[in-house]
Amino acid sequence: MIVKITERLHRIIDLYFGIFSASIILSLWLITFIWFCSVDISKMPLFIIIIILLFRVFLHTGVFIVAHDAAHGVVLPQHHKLNHVIGYLAIYIYALLPYKQFVEKHWMHHRYPASSNDPDYHDGHNKNVVYWYIKFMRGYLDWKQNLVLLVWMSVIFHGIRLGLHVPGINLIMFWVLPLLLSSMQMFYFGTYLPHREPKEGYTNIHHANSNNFSVFWSLLTSYHFGYHWEHHEYPDLPWFKLPSARNAAD
Repeated sequence: MIVKITERLHRIIDLYFGIFSASIILSLWLITFIWFCSVDISKMPLFIIIIILLFRVFLHTGVFIVAHDAAHGVVLPQHHKLNHVIGYLAIYIYALLPYKQFVEKHWMHHRYPASSNDPDYHDGHNKNVVYWYIKFMRGYLDWKQNLVLLVWMSVIFHGIRLGLHVPGINLIMFWVLPLLLSSMQMFYFGTYLPHREPKEGYTNIHHANSNNFSVFWSLLTSYHFGYHWEHHEYPDLPWFKLPSARNAAD
């Protein structure tokens, strides 16, 4: 009896932990955004501002991870439409990106990893991390989308600043900078390090490697996205199950 109850509980957790974790991340993002927009930065010590900024970067990265897992259908796997509604919301919160295009390009990355057809990969010539990052960003934002993003972010920025009397410096520190820094964070730990070509060449079909970070540092740096071979090998696993896959691979 106890075994059956335990098994049923595990099944329920497997089914709903994705939506639970997504709800926590999105709620924390919204709550901290409202809270930190109301603080007086001029009265805060610099190290507290830095801690808050880094926490906001971590949450902003988490919002991207929610959208990413929704693209894989694992936020709420038993409710396909609601799963993608959550993904649409998350990627819009993250950077006002079109969800359908994001999903299409992300699956191209899985089908053609580290190749000329991979929108996340470098251009074949400039393997430098800076050039690669620029190419990576262009893969998801063409000039029209950059223009739309710039216009809408300006409208939202000034709408909140003037309409709700939020200091511009708060919006820059706790919204604009977290967006920029989280894009760099996810690129570096989730694309550049896993997919850069080793000296001996790629050794698996995913053209991907995994970092050796502990679970704690893996979570802080990229919500375990650095366990990247495991992500490509088991694309139906949500972010919080990647450490188990990593341990099994070892």
